[in-house]
Amino acid sequence: MTTNTVVERRFEHLRIVGESALWRDVLRKATLVADTEATVLITGESGTGKEVAARFIHRASGRSRGPFVALDCAALPEQLSESELFRYERGAFTGAQQAKPGHVELAARGVLFLDEVSEMGPAAQAKFLRVLQEREFQRLGGTRTLKADIRVVAATNRNLAEAVERGAFREDLFYRLNVVDIRIAPLRERADDILPLSAALLQEISQSFRRPPASLTMRARQRVA
Repeated sequence: MTTNTVVERRFEHLRIVGESALWRDVLRKATLVADTEATVLITGESGTGKEVAARFIHRASGRSRGPFVALDCAALPEQLSESELFRYERGAFTGAQQAKPGHVELAARGVLFLDEVSEMGPAAQAKFLRVLQEREFQRLGGTRTLKADIRVVAATNRNLAEAVERGAFREDLFYRLNVVDIRIAPLRERADDILPLSAALLQEISQSFRRPPASLTMRARQRVA
C-alpha cells in the first residue's frame, strides 16, 4: 500500500482537494507530523493553502477535539499583537473593566495557528518565544503565570531566514517555529490541482446559492489541461 493511499484512507473524512505530486507530498508530511506535538512552520505564497494544511494537521492530530484558533498577524497593528495573543487583566489600561483571554488561552488543548507570523512585532516575538520555551505566559497587566497548553502551527509567505539576517525577525524564535518545515508550492507549479480545485469551488458556489451543480465547459477544461 502506498503512502498516498494511506493518507486517503486514514483521512478521507477531511475535505482536502488536490491530485498533484507536490500537494500529495504536503499531505504526506502533514500526516507524519500530525501525531506529534512538534511545532510546524508552513511556507508558501499567499493563496497556496497554508491554512488548509494547518487545519488538516489539527483535525488529524490528538488535539482534534480541541479548538483551532487562527490569528492573522499581518492584520494587526504592532501595538495590538500582544493584546490579541495574551489579552489583559482587569485594570491593565483605561477601559479594561474585566479580564479577557487572548488567543493563547482560547487555543488551550488545541492548535494556535499564527498566519503571516513574519509580521509579528518585536515585543510580541519576545513574549511568544517564552510561550514556546516555557509553555507559560502572563496576561498584559497581570502577575499570574498561566500555562500554555497549545500546539503551534505558523505560516508565512516570506523567507524567514532572510528576515533573521536583516534583523527583522528573532533568530531564536525562528528556530523554535521551524521544527518541521512544510513548503507548499504555488498553483502554477501544481497544474494537476487546477481542475479538482475548480470543481470544488463551483460546487461550493452552487450550494451557497442553492443552484444546480455547475461545472467547467469542455473548452475551459481543455485550456487548463
